[in-house]
Amino acid sequence: MSQSIKRAFLDTQDGQILYRIGGEGEAILLLHMTPRSSDEFKELMPNLAATNLVIAMDLMGLGDSDKPPRVYSVADYAKNAIALLDELGIKKVSIFGSVTGGYIAGEVAAAYPERVEKLILCNVVGFDAEEQDKILQLYSQGYKVQEDGSHLMGRWLSRVNYVGTGELNHRCVLDELKSFGSTIYPGVAVANYCLSAPERFRLINCPTLIMSGDKALEALEKAGLAKAENQSWLKEVISHSQSVELEGGNLWMVNQMPTEILKLVVDFLQN
Repeated sequence: MSQSIKRAFLDTQDGQILYRIGGEGEAILLLHMTPRSSDEFKELMPNLAATNLVIAMDLMGLGDSDKPPRVYSVADYAKNAIALLDELGIKKVSIFGSVTGGYIAGEVAAAYPERVEKLILCNVVGFDAEEQDKILQLYSQGYKVQEDGSHLMGRWLSRVNYVGTGELNHRCVLDELKSFGSTIYPGVAVANYCLSAPERFRLINCPTLIMSGDKALEALEKAGLAKAENQSWLKEVISHSQSVELEGGNLWMVNQMPTEILKLVVDFLQN
């Protein structure tokens, strides 16, 4: 039975962070991809809240959280996650991180091992130095408003082949529009972090599930932002991890395949 999800704000010295919360029991924190928001977990949260206390936060610079006062690092985003857990009185949590959120989740597990029960890394794509430069340039520039409004159709068409033309694409565009006109801070943070991630992730010692979609690379490969040859790193550096690949899953599979993902998450948390 699904549970209601409420929204609230956490006040920090760098600004306000929106978070969603619902359910009760063992806590799980959900961290979203770029340039989305905690809306990425709209389908998952009410059903996961039937068995767990579920929290999802908008990363600073995206969604309804404030933009950070400086270029943030992945370590800064990890500190934000810990600050939210402290505010809620949660001493230990499992974390589900999607793409960008997966890098942050991994850093939380590496830097604060005493705070992390279990870790789920979803579509955490690996990058090389060439791709790092492209991502850094893309997200440092951010999205620009065009006087004729052509940016609206541009963003609408950017993922039509992967999510279609319906409600999900509309939600993705709304999230993107909130980041227009500024640096896309979480993307820059991951670009600055991704080459050092293997070293950091070797410190992860909690039970870890690596979840990926068999079509997750398609959009990034088409844009020249990722290569298949760079995708074995997670299993190599977290040697104790389990892994599962979802047939037909892409970067937006948390929205598109919530029933399948819910089962995998609940089974992993309970076993």
